[in-house]
Amino acid sequence: MSATSTAQVLVVDDEPDLRTLYELTLLREGYRVDAAGSVAEAWQQLEAKRFDAVITDMRLPDGQGLELLQRMSQQQRPERCIVMTAYGSAENAVEALKAGAFDYLTKPVDLRQFRNVVASAIQEVTPARGRVAARTAAPAERPTGGDAALQRLVGESQAVRAVKERVAKVARSMAPVLVRGESGTGKELVARAIHACSHRADAPFVAVNCSAIPEALLEAEFFGAKKGSYTGSAADREGYFQAARGGTLFLDEIGDLPLPMQSKLLRAIQERQVRPLGSTQEDAVDVRIVSATHKDLVADVQAARFRQDLYYRLNVIEIVVPPLRERREDLPRLCEALLARIAQDTGVPAPVLTPEVMAQLWAHPLGGNVRELENLLHRAVALSDGHEMHLDLEPAAAPALAPEPEMPNDLQAWLDQKERDVLVKALQDSGFNRTAAAQRLGLTLRQIRYRIARLQIPVPGGADEGDDA
Repeated sequence: MSATSTAQVLVVDDEPDLRTLYELTLLREGYRVDAAGSVAEAWQQLEAKRFDAVITDMRLPDGQGLELLQRMSQQQRPERCIVMTAYGSAENAVEALKAGAFDYLTKPVDLRQFRNVVASAIQEVTPARGRVAARTAAPAERPTGGDAALQRLVGESQAVRAVKERVAKVARSMAPVLVRGESGTGKELVARAIHACSHRADAPFVAVNCSAIPEALLEAEFFGAKKGSYTGSAADREGYFQAARGGTLFLDEIGDLPLPMQSKLLRAIQERQVRPLGSTQEDAVDVRIVSATHKDLVADVQAARFRQDLYYRLNVIEIVVPPLRERREDLPRLCEALLARIAQDTGVPAPVLTPEVMAQLWAHPLGGNVRELENLLHRAVALSDGHEMHLDLEPAAAPALAPEPEMPNDLQAWLDQKERDVLVKALQDSGFNRTAAAQRLGLTLRQIRYRIARLQIPVPGGADEGDDA
């Protein structure tokens, strides 16, 4: 008998017609279903037995579905809770996710989406119970993919332990996660760990660098495009949302998205549907959003560079990755792990990491965080004599700064000379054809003639007649 056929679901809704609709939909999927019409009735059923998933409306006659969720969370019940909220109540959805809801659905509920979300919740619960049983029977079991991903977050400092604990906790839900941290701290590693620890681990993890995509291509890259929808599109193509279907979409450098694309991304997240470029139909997409940035998005929101509604939608749960200077006690473990990776990549055994080298690294600012540390070790391995490691910590030469311009005594004369230099260059490049020079500078022929006369720029004889032809 399959896990699906034995799964038990509790539906909580005070509208009989909707409750019946949800029950019939779930029964057709093979679930066993119980129903309740209030918080009190739901809690009676929860006290009587355990379920795999609880689906509750936000508004109930004797209270809020959120109260039920919070009470379940306090008692550390295993059921995954899905909250249904009225259309447009984004604040309610975010509040439910922060309180521990597995996911939310917007009314009126799309039944296909309803079935997918319930299936995801039950998939997340059933393997978790199986892993607990397996660990009890066989303590020496090999680490799961999630365990291995957490091990890649190298370090045992308090700051790193806090990140690992938060990753393991947030992986259980569908709540969007915002990973913040300086460049080079390992934000993508955190995102991959969230994916690997979740029930979506076997589905795709699609990483997108938002700052590397030309603005004109953003919509097609994110949502896909139909054949012929733009010049050069010879076939239908999937976007990142479609490629990550069932898995996790990691949006790195989210703060670099231009405002028009932020608006489209917000709609895709809220509606869970995307419209490929050139299509009249929308595609349903089931993805978990994890985003990352090194920017201060709060400041960007205040400066109107980032949409406030998108910020709150993405930042349901926040994970802050500490810079290396705040976790220097992890340096020995980090160096060991990085050197092992370098040795594996190069096929050459890594030289010995001496106490002197470790002392140098400890004293180095490491402003580029783990990425800079890895580059230093790569260079040290390449330059070593094969026995002991020697660090090259010579500071890079600072780029020469252009000398500050002297303050002119006569501003108008200084500006005239600059204008004269530009005009002469444009005239020389165009063979002293004033029409061509004017077009290059965005001027009319009359405007460039006026400037030539005012600045007394000599024009070779005969050029004046030719450029009007």
